[in-house]
Amino acid sequence: MCGRFTLRTPGEKWADLFDVELGGATTLPRYNIAPGQEVPAVRRRRGGAGRELVSLRWGLVPAWAKDPRIANRLINARAESLTEKPAFRDAYRDRRCLLVADGFYEWHGKPGTRRPHYYRLGDGGVFGMAALWERWNPPVPSPGMRPGPLETCTIVTTEANGLVRLVHDRMPLILHPRDHQLWLGARDLEELTGLLRPFPANWLVSYPVRSHVNDANHEDPACIEPAEGAGDPV
Repeated sequence: MCGRFTLRTPGEKWADLFDVELGGATTLPRYNIAPGQEVPAVRRRRGGAGRELVSLRWGLVPAWAKDPRIANRLINARAESLTEKPAFRDAYRDRRCLLVADGFYEWHGKPGTRRPHYYRLGDGGVFGMAALWERWNPPVPSPGMRPGPLETCTIVTTEANGLVRLVHDRMPLILHPRDHQLWLGARDLEELTGLLRPFPANWLVSYPVRSHVNDANHEDPACIEPAEGAGDPV
């Protein structure tokens, strides 16, 4: 699965890569992005004229959902079953997006002793994770809920490559920049089949990090600091 990720890189350094304008979007460094939080996403503009950078809440709420708490169970969508699961089927066909990231975390071990590991590109650059988004209109306004529709997302995952498999059997579906347009704009889902594969292991490096990152309230550089005795990234 993918349960946390980072985006430390300023927006000015990745806006061109994703062909978006930042506008008034904030690009403060984030070291511990967790489900339930707002995340930066790139999607096609309505009508298909170009792309836009939007903020989506991580945890999908399908349009047909009666209770938004379903989002807690839908932070990831398995690539192998996107066309089968009712929660993802329509979004996969019509509402694909990219989440901007420069690293992600996976945990290894038994509950209570699980050790976090951090993964990033070898050059430290930014990448796009395949994702789906939905717009949900609450049937009855609830206290504390912001007015208007709620836009949410889920990260698509695939089987792990050789590097990530040492820690976990799943990983986010990371797309090469040349495939961004196809993911966002394909009309025939058969065209996307070739994208649903693990990212090359030799393009990533990883190292164990401190348990500081386990607390989603921790949002600082200590989250990505190597654990004691971690050695060099591999």
